[in-house]
Amino acid sequence: MNLRQPNKDRYLNFYFQVHQPRRLGQFSFFDIGTDRDYFDDGLNQIIMRRIAKECYQPTNLLLLKLIGKYPQIRITFSISGVALKQMERFAPAVIESFRMLAATGSVEFLSETYYHSLSALVSPEEFVAQVQLQNKKILELLGVRPTVFRNTELIYSDEIGRIVRDMGFDGILTDGLDDLLKHRSPNHLYEHPANNGLRLFFRNYTLSDDIAFRFVQKKMKTWPLTPEKYIQWLESITEKKDLITLGLDYETFGEHQKKETGIFQFLEGLFATVARHKKYRMITPSEAIALLPPVDSFSIPNLISWADEERDLSAWLGNEMQQDAFETIKELEPVVKKTGNPVMLNTWRYLQTSDHLYYISTKKGEDGNIHNYFSPYPSPYEAFMNYMNIVSDFSLRLNNYERAQALDPTGREKNTQILVT
Repeated sequence: MNLRQPNKDRYLNFYFQVHQPRRLGQFSFFDIGTDRDYFDDGLNQIIMRRIAKECYQPTNLLLLKLIGKYPQIRITFSISGVALKQMERFAPAVIESFRMLAATGSVEFLSETYYHSLSALVSPEEFVAQVQLQNKKILELLGVRPTVFRNTELIYSDEIGRIVRDMGFDGILTDGLDDLLKHRSPNHLYEHPANNGLRLFFRNYTLSDDIAFRFVQKKMKTWPLTPEKYIQWLESITEKKDLITLGLDYETFGEHQKKETGIFQFLEGLFATVARHKKYRMITPSEAIALLPPVDSFSIPNLISWADEERDLSAWLGNEMQQDAFETIKELEPVVKKTGNPVMLNTWRYLQTSDHLYYISTKKGEDGNIHNYFSPYPSPYEAFMNYMNIVSDFSLRLNNYERAQALDPTGREKNTQILVT
C-alpha cells in the first residue's frame, strides 16, 4: 500500500470495537455440585443472531459498498475472541463479511485479549497468553497478523504498555482523558515514556461520544446530527492537530442506535463526506505509525480506561462485591494451570470476561443506567450471587479433578500433595 509523505493533511482514524460476552446461565446455590453448564448458549445464540442481523451484517455490507466507491476509506476494528467464536457458531456469514473487509486492504484489525478480560491485572503471563490466543484467532479467521494493540475497554498504564511492546506491538490505543492530558491534545501521536518505540493513540472521547451516545438526544441543539455538522465540529478544533482517533462500539450502528434513528444514513454520509474532503485523510493505526512521528513521550503511571465518568477501573472493581469476585477468580490461576486440563483452563478464562464484573456495578446516575442497560440481571446483587455460585462450583470441580488425578489406577492415593481450593 503506497503512503504519501506527511503534509498538511489532517488524519482521521476511525476505530470500532466489536464484542459480545458469552453470557452465564442462571445458577443457584442448589446447582453447585450438579454438573450443570455455566453458560446460556441458547440466549447467546439468540443475541448474536439478532445483533448480526441488525448491526454486523448491514454495517459491514455498507462499509464494503463505501470502500468500493471510495478506496481511500480506512477503518480499524478490534474484535474480541469471545465474539469471533460466537460468530463462528451462530452467525458464520458475519465472519465471511469481515473476511471481505480484510481483503479490501482498507481495514486494519487490532489485537486484544481473547476473552475481553482484565487479564493484565491477573498476571503478565496470563495477559500474554490471552493475547497470543487472540493473534492466532485473527490470523486463522481473517488472515492478518495484528501489529497494533487495544486492551480490554482501553485499559492502559505505562506497565501495560511495556508488556505490549515486549510482545512486539508497534502501537496501542487508549482514551484521551482531559485530566490526564491537561494542556496537551489527544489529537497527536505520542510515545511510551521508555522511548521503546511503542506509539500511543488517544481517543478523542468527546467527538466519539457525540456519535455513540448523543446521536439521538433531541434535547440537544445540534439534533439531528448530520455529517455536515460533524465535519464542522472537526474543523472547529482550533489547536494544531495531525491525528484524530474516533473510537466507539460497533454495536452503535443498528443495535444501540436503531436504524430508524437514521444512524446508517449518518455513517454513510459521514464516510462519503470525509472521503471527498480536501483537508482530511482517513488512516489506520499502522499507517499513522509509518507516516507520523510522535510529538512527545507520555507517561500514564496509573490504570485508566474508557468506561464511565471516572475513566478508571471502577466500572469493574468499584465495589466490594466486584473486588471479591475478581480476587476469587484471580486466585485460581495456579490451581487451574497446574491441572493442565484445557477445558478447565478455557472455562476459567471465560469466567474472566469483564462483562461479568460490569454487571455487578452498583453505580447510580447515568453510569448506573448504562450498566443496567447491558446487564441481563434484575440487580447487581443477583449478578454477584449468580457469578459466585458458578465460581464456587468451578472451585469444587477443580478440587475433585485434583483428587482424581492424585489416585493411582487402583483408586489409592498417590504420594502427592492434593491442592484444595
